Amino acid sequence: MKIYTKTGDKGSTALYGGTRVPKHHIRIEGYGTIDELNSWIGLVRDQKIKEDYKKVLIHVQDRLFTIGAILATPPEKEFLKSGKKRLDIPSISDGDIGILEKEIDQMEASLPPMAHFVLPGGHTTVSYCHIARTICRRAERKATYLYENEPFDPLVLQYLNRLSDYLFVLARKLTSDLQANEEKWVPKKGTTENDR
Repeated sequence: MKIYTKTGDKGSTALYGGTRVPKHHIRIEGYGTIDELNSWIGLVRDQKIKEDYKKVLIHVQDRLFTIGAILATPPEKEFLKSGKKRLDIPSISDGDIGILEKEIDQMEASLPPMAHFVLPGGHTTVSYCHIARTICRRAERKATYLYENEPFDPLVLQYLNRLSDYLFVLARKLTSDLQANEEKWVPKKGTTENDR
């Protein structure tokens, strides 16, 4: 099977079920951003981090493929003519969200409480994790826009929201593990001539 089909050469692509839409369609924006997020999570996973984190990230990547498939399936194509669901894969579950919450709780238990916002950075691995977090937030924004117009399983939105929380806490935990500096954001009070 060739990687190129030439069917998208004029700026359209096919969703699951065969419906063709422009490549800038909100569905494509949605699952394209999920794909981008998945790639960044792969980069985080490729760093020198604990195996426990890598196992969770592999599970997350699996779930993101499922979310991408959900977003790529328009409601009118969700079921086959036989009545069977088109996507014959495990959907997002409360258990998937529970895994993230458990990981968040465990990591937070070993971290100092947050009193300030933190500036992303301090170590390349931490920065990769923050980039993944911000892309996750963008994916969530795209997904909520799509959901308002063509609803899908609301657990997808819950999962993306919890995943961005998980990535934020993981960035803080990696900062701690790597003994990097967690730079607090402390807003300046007023401006002086020297600040201009």
